[in-house]
Amino acid sequence: MAIGTQEWLDLVQEEILEPDLPICDPHHHLWDHAQSRYLLDELLADTGSGHNVVSTVFVECASMYRAGGPEPLRAVGETEFVNGIAAMSASGGYGSTKACLGIVGFADLTLGRAVGEVLDAHMAVTDRFKGIRHAAGWDPDDAVRNSHTDPFEHLLLDATFREGFAELGKRGLSFDAWLYHPQISELTDLARDFPDTTIVFDHFGGPLGIGPYAGRRAEIFDQWAADVRALADCGNVVAKLGGLVMPVNGFGFHKEARPPTSDQIVAATGDYYRHALACFGPERCMFESNFPVDKQSCSYPVLWNAFKKLAAGFSDAEKASLFHDTAARAYRLGE
Repeated sequence: MAIGTQEWLDLVQEEILEPDLPICDPHHHLWDHAQSRYLLDELLADTGSGHNVVSTVFVECASMYRAGGPEPLRAVGETEFVNGIAAMSASGGYGSTKACLGIVGFADLTLGRAVGEVLDAHMAVTDRFKGIRHAAGWDPDDAVRNSHTDPFEHLLLDATFREGFAELGKRGLSFDAWLYHPQISELTDLARDFPDTTIVFDHFGGPLGIGPYAGRRAEIFDQWAADVRALADCGNVVAKLGGLVMPVNGFGFHKEARPPTSDQIVAATGDYYRHALACFGPERCMFESNFPVDKQSCSYPVLWNAFKKLAAGFSDAEKASLFHDTAARAYRLGE
């Protein structure tokens, strides 16, 4: 049995906790690659596997770019593609989940002010378009793969990048930040310079656990925790809690004969969740699946069970924020 397949994931079955709790899953992808397909059917199979997922937000992954035309505008093809998926879902013919109610696309902020044309083109496609992600994950070690946008070192501090970033605020658009843990302080600097732009802190800031970072989890956690506390002082930043069982994080679930249970996920990763919740508070946190990337390590129902166990001590109002309301507010979903 191949690790990472549905057959492997099905080895662990759990009763769904709090099955009626409304969920907005604010981070998933869609693609159709030669060896990997994740489109509406696959998404709905996961969101429909027991938890009450009422809506989702798509986040860019360089999928279905336009084949021609000006290079900066080719990424608008992804928004066109996802908007079609969203329209399928909105028809009601695929169930009640509002898939891709929000869309986070890509625009190259290193274009500076010229990126405004790209942002306007995205917005012209649909009012589901809510913002962009320009991934900044960079590391000097070859064992750590840099982000798919091929960023350069200190991207978030670059003056031209920040000229482009300023165009987001003019349009009321948000910015999803994907980076690695040594870069969190650079994101804090960016957030302080643009206090009126909503920044979504993806995947805990990418705490690395492979290559030169393997075997150093306690040391890395201490610095990560201090950097996250400083970032949380920026009131314009909200945190996505998830995306922590990717291979890059070093927990190794994707190598095991059986996938993890929700208890095992909580035991391995819970300190990150508890610290982020203590720093940001439930009203500025949202749980996320990061599927199908995190599907390499665990199933959708098990992952959301883990989230519900992590949130067990919170009030009903705080749970509403964590599982739905923070995402709906940050992405202006109008639910």
